[in-house]
Amino acid sequence: MSDTHTKIAIITGGSRGLGRNTALAVAARGIDVIFTYCNNKAEAEKVAAEIKASGRKALALQLDTGDSASFPAFAETIAAALRDTWGRNHFDYLVNNAGHSAPGPIATMSEEDFDGLYRVHFKGVVFLTQKLLPLIADGGRIVNLSSGLARFSLPGYAAYSSMKGAIEVFTRYLAKELGPRGIAANVVAPGAIETDFGGGAVRDNADLNKFVASVTAMGRVGVPDDIGPMIANLLADENRWLTGQRIEVSGGMFL
Repeated sequence: MSDTHTKIAIITGGSRGLGRNTALAVAARGIDVIFTYCNNKAEAEKVAAEIKASGRKALALQLDTGDSASFPAFAETIAAALRDTWGRNHFDYLVNNAGHSAPGPIATMSEEDFDGLYRVHFKGVVFLTQKLLPLIADGGRIVNLSSGLARFSLPGYAAYSSMKGAIEVFTRYLAKELGPRGIAANVVAPGAIETDFGGGAVRDNADLNKFVASVTAMGRVGVPDDIGPMIANLLADENRWLTGQRIEVSGGMFL
């Protein structure tokens, strides 16, 4: 039987960090969740179990968002899951969250690291979104993740931040081209957050943590609960007239 009233979100990189927090926050708002993980199936299954325990449906799917050749098959898997689990042909929300860090100064950064960041943070987002566009319901939402580093500059993050800058421009074009379908596309740009991202440096390096807090208006480092609920809120109908915007959620870093 079709469940046309329940909303469905797809979140990439949902097994840990901000993606995990976002998946749980979205589920807490009564939305079913399909999320991807790259390698850690055990952690993904824990997140799925937690969502199911809250009363929502959850499905964890393996996907390397840097491997664009796998996207057509992934889209077919999504289409089958929508039919089999929800009796539907479309989902409502796409959150492109998956990512990694490969810091290094411009003088010594490798092409391998650069290409890896490009495949995951820019090319992967562009072409995964493209392949899923036929499955996104009219009136849906797309949220892409950028970074505060696309606005302010810290040595060592030139490549990563450049990909995020590209995503911000791409998102404005998504908003323009998908507007006729009533699909809103926005960017959320977190500041420094205490997660395992980048080896957990912001979380575990006391000096770095103190520095971030010192340049943040709110006087502390961000935590995942500062981001996931904000993204979940952005998907709500109350924000239907918001599109093509960059929303920085950094507690006021480098104001």
